[in-house]
Amino acid sequence: MSTFKESPTGIFLKRFVRNKVAVLAFLYIIFLIFVVIFGREVSPHDPRAFDYGNILAGPSGDNWFGTDEFGRDIFSRLFVGTRLTLSVSMTAVTFAMVIGSALGLISGYIGGAFDNLFMRICDIMFVFPDIILAIAIVAILGPGLQNVIIAVAIFGIPTFARIMRGAMLALKESLYVEAARSIGVSSFRIIFIHIFPGALSTMVVNYTMRIGTAILAASSLSFLGLGAPPGEEEWGAMLSVGRNYLGVAPHAVLFPGLVILLAVLAFNVLGDGLRDALDPKYNK
Repeated sequence: MSTFKESPTGIFLKRFVRNKVAVLAFLYIIFLIFVVIFGREVSPHDPRAFDYGNILAGPSGDNWFGTDEFGRDIFSRLFVGTRLTLSVSMTAVTFAMVIGSALGLISGYIGGAFDNLFMRICDIMFVFPDIILAIAIVAILGPGLQNVIIAVAIFGIPTFARIMRGAMLALKESLYVEAARSIGVSSFRIIFIHIFPGALSTMVVNYTMRIGTAILAASSLSFLGLGAPPGEEEWGAMLSVGRNYLGVAPHAVLFPGLVILLAVLAFNVLGDGLRDALDPKYNK
């Protein structure tokens, strides 16, 4: 009887823990999730409380990241804004994963004209940089966080579709799939029960790394005035407002930019760590 260390989960954890940077990124993401859940309750200041006697003040013991143009505490606004930024990003990537994975599996299984047409549409979308495509979509739909979610989800669909289509093409002719097909198992069950788990590890890695891309895209759209309105505690919107005071209060730009950088970096590093732990060829 195999021990836990010899089980797939134990082997994965052993490989993952060896990557100290990925573990640090994972702990930081756990902290961000804690902030998403409890941010407003544990925030040191009211993020919307004006203090006109303390406008654009630098970092201090009371205001760790300084204050903005209305005297509001920047640290508290970034703290509370984590919920909005991560909610938008994770919702968009989740929609992209669900829709893209389903379309990729179906396209690879059906093949023929449908598969060719769907792949050409994906190729056209890959031509455009993610942020350019997102700007175009929001420009058509109009500004707002709901449309930002739609835009970020749309440009993420082709990536998930390609991954799942590749898994389908690699596995649909395998012996266990042929055996399932020969005993009359439905196509739906073959696609989502027998083939989908084979690509799950790759999808998890891509999902994690796409969250970093989504944070950057959502913040960029808010920075351009296409996402959250300027008054919201959203990282990109705060960065956009802060640039107006760059000469007199550089902290209003420095800290929102640093928070965005660390979040994107953490998700990308975690994705790399998961890939290394899940893929045996990286652990030879």
